[in-house]
Amino acid sequence: MAYVTIFMAWPYANGPLHLGHVAGNCLPADVQYRYERARGRRVLMCSGSDEHGTPITLTAEEMCISPQDVVDKYHEINTKALADLGCSWVNPVDPRGIEFGGALYNRTSDPLHKEMVQEVFTHLLDSGFLERKSMQQYCSVNKEGHVRFLPDRYVEGKCPSCSEDNARGDQCDSCGATYEAHELVEPRSKLDEDSEIEVRDTEHFFLRLNDFQKSLEAHCSERQDVWKPNVRSMSKNWLDMGLRARAVTRDIEWGIEIPLDGDDWASKRIYVWFEAVQGYYTCARIWAERYAAPSGHSDGIDAWENWWKVPEDGDSPRHIYFMGKDNIPFHTIIWPAIIMGLNASDSSEISHSPTAGDLLLEDNVSSNEYLMLKGGQFSKSRRHGVWLPSYLERYDPDALRYYLSINMPETHDTDFRWDEYVDRVNNELIGTYGNFVHRVMTLTHRLPSDGENPLASFDNPELHKNTIDLVGEKISSAIDSMERQRFKEALRSIMGIAQMGNSIIQEAAPWKYLNEEDSAERRQSLSSLALSWRICSCLAVCMRPFTPFSSDRLWSMLGNKSEMDSILLEESMDAIVPLSWNPETPAPLFSRLDLEEILQSEESLSDSKDNDDAPNPDAGGGYIEFDDFMKVEMRTGRIISVEDHPNADKLYVITLQDAPDSTRTVCAGLKDFYEPSELEGLDVIFVANLEPRKLRGVLSEGMLLAADDEDGNVRVLTTEGEISSGSRVK
Repeated sequence: MAYVTIFMAWPYANGPLHLGHVAGNCLPADVQYRYERARGRRVLMCSGSDEHGTPITLTAEEMCISPQDVVDKYHEINTKALADLGCSWVNPVDPRGIEFGGALYNRTSDPLHKEMVQEVFTHLLDSGFLERKSMQQYCSVNKEGHVRFLPDRYVEGKCPSCSEDNARGDQCDSCGATYEAHELVEPRSKLDEDSEIEVRDTEHFFLRLNDFQKSLEAHCSERQDVWKPNVRSMSKNWLDMGLRARAVTRDIEWGIEIPLDGDDWASKRIYVWFEAVQGYYTCARIWAERYAAPSGHSDGIDAWENWWKVPEDGDSPRHIYFMGKDNIPFHTIIWPAIIMGLNASDSSEISHSPTAGDLLLEDNVSSNEYLMLKGGQFSKSRRHGVWLPSYLERYDPDALRYYLSINMPETHDTDFRWDEYVDRVNNELIGTYGNFVHRVMTLTHRLPSDGENPLASFDNPELHKNTIDLVGEKISSAIDSMERQRFKEALRSIMGIAQMGNSIIQEAAPWKYLNEEDSAERRQSLSSLALSWRICSCLAVCMRPFTPFSSDRLWSMLGNKSEMDSILLEESMDAIVPLSWNPETPAPLFSRLDLEEILQSEESLSDSKDNDDAPNPDAGGGYIEFDDFMKVEMRTGRIISVEDHPNADKLYVITLQDAPDSTRTVCAGLKDFYEPSELEGLDVIFVANLEPRKLRGVLSEGMLLAADDEDGNVRVLTTEGEISSGSRVK
């Protein structure tokens, strides 16, 4: 029986979860976990609260409490919110039995996690994969002379690669480049812009990532057909730039102590990026010690090895990671390198192909793009978001799970909009699925019953073999999609079963025959109603990974006596099992939403008291001076050719005729909106005096002007009629 491990990126415990976290990794991980269990597999799910680092310290200072108090508060809040959302962290032991696995939402402040991280540090140090060297790091010096070393995320300035301002200290969100903090141009402290910035030497340990370059290249090559384009592209960018040693310790106050004696290391801690990814490994070991062994697992405290080590027979477990796109390199480059280092700690031979007894590398890194709010990225630090605990106080968790699943940002950024949320829930979840179930339930309950299902005498699956086969095809299609972590595809296939059910009911019109005398037409119609009852049972199983609460309610309304955990997805349309019955009056699975009512409370959800300083993306900008406007030089040009950007999924590389006898290259993010053939030959308007900059390695020498109505419609600005390229727009 297959072993599968689901890993969810660890949410940072300095605030409540927002819907960006849910769509990016929390919900996908739980959907996959529930799916794998519905295939009968042995599944372990690991994650928890990321609780170390300077942001926690700063939050503690603002709240006048200790860092431990901060993480205790938000770990409790977020754990409850995830449970209320229906995520499976409430069951550390699988209901099917401990041999089947379970789930653990742990925390990096756990003493056992600390011990295991220190153990990994020592292994890598003894194996020569960590080296000690001096580095230059920014520190802020305030007016009183107090010195504070600044973590990368609290330094900002101009990107050394593309010159984008407001780039973070270690990574540019605009072009994706990564660098050391001291390479940033015109750095400034985000904590205190009035402080002086200095670069000081400090001793640290570095992970020799360059030692793993060739093995990681081979590993990434083997994953080309599995990884999404964004994962392939970002990993390739890192490898193409050439890996270099990366610091694994920092001058910080709140974190795991370095397991070395001496004053040199007393004030330093293990860097949070190096520590947090190890949580996937430590969490599995802690689960085995705290839950598997006490629950009687046959392997005791070594139970975790079933999910983490290559077995002697070579039939390895599968590892699937879920995170947002900003975490990709940590899961495709850094974490695999750490695992390779641990595997090589005895042999000193680095390999991307683990052998018997080695720790496993990932099978897939399923990274989503961003869920946006009113066009702006969800952000804890900027307090811009719809907070999960607040949402769950007002609305149905299954409605949110459905909407985020069908609107999941799998390949491109998507926008969370209340009007679309209401529309999809009312017209799809309720109008298609909920409506079908309620029609079947209420119609059947109008028939006389002697304690058994009144449709039992009309149940004749042989009459509907073709329909049952079509349902089976939909289930197979959903399974194929789920095996590749394509949730939207899978959910559409399952919703297609509900659509089929509505068509069956409409065509059979059983309401005409409920009180009629026996006839061939009546038997045929009620046989279709019996088939629909079976489809409802099938949908309860198939929808459960996405909408678990309503699936459990439906399973109960159907009167099924068997545990749903024992029903395999591929067997959910089993036509042999007798029809079950529950005499209680059925209730609708969902309640319709009122858009006006939701909009009235939207501000309290997205701009609550914890969000007073959130930016308003709908607010208009202030006036600018006429002279400032005149500095922008806009000209006409003709698009000569359009090619895919080699390192960016959303960008085209456009050759633009900017004068009758010259051209220039412009990178434009139009891939989601235009085919190349639609752009070629267009006379467009572009900004001609924008300073050239590299975008993902390609020099862009201008910017095309385009309009965005915030409803997903983007159109480039074109000229009316013929005009010479290079004409000035005034």
